[in-house]
Amino acid sequence: MTALLGALVVGVGQAAAMPQSPAPTGADPVTTLIENLLKGLTTPGAPAVPGAAETRQMIVATAPVATSQTATLTAFEKDDAGKWVPVIGPTEADLGEKGMGKAQDNVYRTPQGTFPLNVAFGRQDKPEGTKMEYFKTTPRDWWDSNMKSPTYNTHVISDVSPGADSENLYNMGPVYDYAVNINHNPNRTPGDASAMFLHVSNGEPTWGCVAIARDKMIEVLKWLDPAKNPQMTIGVNVDAPQEAPAAKLPQGDLLGGIVGNLAGLIPNMLSGAAS
Repeated sequence: MTALLGALVVGVGQAAAMPQSPAPTGADPVTTLIENLLKGLTTPGAPAVPGAAETRQMIVATAPVATSQTATLTAFEKDDAGKWVPVIGPTEADLGEKGMGKAQDNVYRTPQGTFPLNVAFGRQDKPEGTKMEYFKTTPRDWWDSNMKSPTYNTHVISDVSPGADSENLYNMGPVYDYAVNINHNPNRTPGDASAMFLHVSNGEPTWGCVAIARDKMIEVLKWLDPAKNPQMTIGVNVDAPQEAPAAKLPQGDLLGGIVGNLAGLIPNMLSGAAS
């Protein structure tokens, strides 16, 4: 028992120090990349995403430097063999005027990390085949960006603005013909930014959203499936797993260390019991 507890403690330290596991010999590099990204699905302070381990759809937007106003976006899907396969893109994407990093209200910066995609909307009818929850907007649809509002960072239906910099999802124009929410601030913490979407590009840097060509946005909407727990990673050089930007949740490292060391100890314990 003493040896078991000691190994568990060592494992916790190892999990925190080395969050990325070496790829098994012969492993597909794209699958290894996506699996490593999925180890960091939550931002600090955010609740774990239910079913995150079963994510089968992932969009990756990668840029060479954090200050870049453009990125390369590719959508991946895990096939029945467990391999991540590119299904849309690569295609160019617009980022915030200030690139990517820590998202803040009133700062035109795209959030960096891995986040769920949870609801879609648009000024146009829902594209045929869309499986995600989708609402068609009118001038009464807003996304509340008022940091003092109880409905901050949510969709609000109202004849008047919720206040501050709240966005009218219809009057914003064609960029919101089709969009999906990047759920980067699930706790709705004032100051950590609201209204971050994947939407239609107008060819210019965004206020913090990620934007792609209209035809690609429609293609993404038709492809997204909530049953496959879609996620989106935004980062710098995320094609190199060790550089993946997604934040790690300490509890996840703790659990990973415990499980990993238990897995290694059990065969030895069973062997000892048999002898």
